[in-house]
Amino acid sequence: MESGAILVYLAGKTGRFLPHTPRGKYDALQWLMFQMGGVGPMFGQAHHFMRAKKDEIPYGSERYGREAKRLYAVMDRHLTKNEYFSQGYSIADIAIYPWVARHEWHRVDLSDYPSVRRWYDAIGARPAVARGMAVPQLN
Repeated sequence: MESGAILVYLAGKTGRFLPHTPRGKYDALQWLMFQMGGVGPMFGQAHHFMRAKKDEIPYGSERYGREAKRLYAVMDRHLTKNEYFSQGYSIADIAIYPWVARHEWHRVDLSDYPSVRRWYDAIGARPAVARGMAVPQLN
């Protein structure tokens, strides 16, 4: 929740990355909440059961793997009709992208979600995103 609150605060302070129309603003906030309540918690569980655990726990891997794929399908349906999650690049895209960037950890092939793949490639090509993603040192 803190990350979402920080993104809303920064968007308000700078006047950037959150649409100014009521419809656009609430579309972006809806997708930000999708990340806060769905993508983050469920992909995090997928990470735990599919990558961080010492031994395979089939129930956890299957449960959270299915849920991750369901969430990818929701995103793919939306992105089939939209370039971004809201009207232009927004805090929703900023919040969701790092989780999708770990799609291998969820055992997800982005070719199964072509609209997510298109969005992912476009976001990853943004210079500021590329610089930010280069900072973490992952093992």
